[in-house]
Amino acid sequence: MNYADDLDIQLRDTMTERRRDWRMGAVVYQVLVDRFAPSADLEAKRDLYPAPKTLHSWDEVPRMGEYLEDEQLWSHEIQFWGGDLASLRAKLDHLQSLNVDVLYLNPIHVGYTNHKYDSLDFADVSPEFGSRDDVIALADECHRMGMKLVLDGVFNHMGQNAAIFKSAQADSHSAYRDWFYFGDQYRGGYLAWEDARNLPELNLECPAVQDYIYAGENSVVQKYLRDGVDGWRLDVAHDIGYRFLKDITDAAHRAKDDALVVGEAWCYPTQWVSAMDGLMNFSLRQLVLNLSRGELDPRIARDMFNDMLADCDYDGLLKSWLILDNHDTARLPNILPNRADRKLAQVLHFTLPGSPNVYYGSEVDMSGGEDPEMRAPMRWDRVAEGCEDLDWTKHLIDLRQANPALKIGATRTMAAKQLFAFERYTEQVAESVFVIINPSDNPVSEMLLLRNAKLMTNRAMDRLLSNENNPIEMKVVAGSLQVSLPSKGFMVLRANTDAVNGYTTFKRVV
Repeated sequence: MNYADDLDIQLRDTMTERRRDWRMGAVVYQVLVDRFAPSADLEAKRDLYPAPKTLHSWDEVPRMGEYLEDEQLWSHEIQFWGGDLASLRAKLDHLQSLNVDVLYLNPIHVGYTNHKYDSLDFADVSPEFGSRDDVIALADECHRMGMKLVLDGVFNHMGQNAAIFKSAQADSHSAYRDWFYFGDQYRGGYLAWEDARNLPELNLECPAVQDYIYAGENSVVQKYLRDGVDGWRLDVAHDIGYRFLKDITDAAHRAKDDALVVGEAWCYPTQWVSAMDGLMNFSLRQLVLNLSRGELDPRIARDMFNDMLADCDYDGLLKSWLILDNHDTARLPNILPNRADRKLAQVLHFTLPGSPNVYYGSEVDMSGGEDPEMRAPMRWDRVAEGCEDLDWTKHLIDLRQANPALKIGATRTMAAKQLFAFERYTEQVAESVFVIINPSDNPVSEMLLLRNAKLMTNRAMDRLLSNENNPIEMKVVAGSLQVSLPSKGFMVLRANTDAVNGYTTFKRVV
């Protein structure tokens, strides 16, 4: 093979390692178990939802409830729709048809609420969802279908109804007293996350807590991984802090060396992405949303993006999850009501460096406002042949899966005045992909300098994706490209290295 120089060879070696790592640029599909697929045997489960819990019909949309003083939580937190692990497993063919790499589940540990962020026992699965055996069966089935399974680890706090918390609260000599924070300085006598009384915080400095959650061989983190789970998403990672995030990540890798640990940190990613394998990249999300709706100048967006590329471990960015919406935000149609804006955001979602996280129902353009509306039951009535939104999502995912540069490639931006443009590239010029968007309300024509020395003059570019049927052939001229995009236009191009009548100018260039 003809490599240009030592840097080219180094790039080849880097890409070889990334191609072997399933965590790099994986497409993630997120599921709330209670809301994803209706149980096949709901009648047999009704006794699992005793009052004041309520069970609702699948076509009912969650609404904001009232605060229940006796329960110290909101009434909509104990409204259920009856989904479980068995019904989810029966729908894995849908995920396979989407061509996703990873199934991520919101918490499944036994808890009082529907969301399970108030765990009563991390080692056990909530009976409304199933059992540990169901988790093992789900992991096995995911693996058989070529997917990985990631669970939600809520290790910053537990639920007020947890037996160990009740013991610690009632008895100052309890073996679990040091597992939590008690004192008159706290409202109600104990420290709670965000002062939500249902969520007493764990004392992560306590060695017994560390051993229980992650340090011991039979700890929660390690045992689930040995049972077949492939990784953990860590809730409120910014509350856990760098040191314990690193300790949890190291423990996960002891149990499974290629386990993924990715954390929820609503912060600039620099140190956080180094403390774990990756993080949920909310900073990049904000850039994408503001750019797509035309509120961020493309030149400023480019500078911000370049700062992030310079500041962060790039492999960590590739393993990080890029979300547009999830269980903590309004859904994308509510955030970006203009469909053209949404399409721009989705193009960036699947082409920027990172692992795109698809929130269940996003593939059929489900809408939903703030909590709890964005957690509505999955709209299976929209999953049908000919669904435009479903076809669009599949096309974006297939585009990503078919182009290694979009999953594992390096990134460099292109100078532009009104366009936002970047290249994703590997050591092979034939894999280079160029993404260009026009977030403005006016058509734009600009010349772009393609900073890839392997691109030959007057070679055509293959158009992989576009929102217009412009018949003009895109050609590289002396390392530059003249592009014209309509308002809210986008274009994804790939270098064309095909031989013509047996001749190619790429015969001595990789």
